[in-house]
Amino acid sequence: MPTPSFITDIRAHIGHIPLWLPGVSAVVQNPAGEILLGRRADTGRWSLISGIPEPGEEPAAAIVREVFEETGVRVAPERITSVTVGPAVTYPNGDVAQYLNVTFACRPLTESATVNDDESLEVGWFPVDDHPPLDEVATLRLERALAGDTAAWFTQP
Repeated sequence: MPTPSFITDIRAHIGHIPLWLPGVSAVVQNPAGEILLGRRADTGRWSLISGIPEPGEEPAAAIVREVFEETGVRVAPERITSVTVGPAVTYPNGDVAQYLNVTFACRPLTESATVNDDESLEVGWFPVDDHPPLDEVATLRLERALAGDTAAWFTQP
C-alpha cells in the first residue's frame, strides 16, 4: 500500500514540513532461525518489514497487516522488543517524517514469502548471520529483538 490517505490528506495542508508519525516494525524469525526481510521500493535498501498504523489501529494489528501486505506471510506478534525514535527521514518527494517505532518479535504462521504489494522490490528469508546489509536503525532493532530479552528496550533520557 502506498502512503496512507490520512497522511496525503495532512500533507495537502502542511506540505513537506516534518511530520511526527507512529511506526511499527517486525522481526520475524522462522523455525530454521532465518529472518524475513524486504527490499524497499522507495530506497532500494533491505530492511525489516515495517509500516504505519492506520488511525485508531492497534500497533500489533498494524504489524500483522503490514507483514501480510508486503510479504504474504501471516504472523503472530509475540512481544514488543523496543520502542524507539528513529532519525528524521527525507523522502524523494521532499516529505520529511520522523517515527516513534514499536518493534515486535513475530512468529510466522505461514512461511511462503512473496512480493505482495508495490512497497517491496524483493522479500525473502535470510540466515541471521548472513543477510543483506541493513541500515543502522534496522540493525539495532534486529539485534535487540534477537537478544532474547523478555522486556522491551527503551532509550533512557
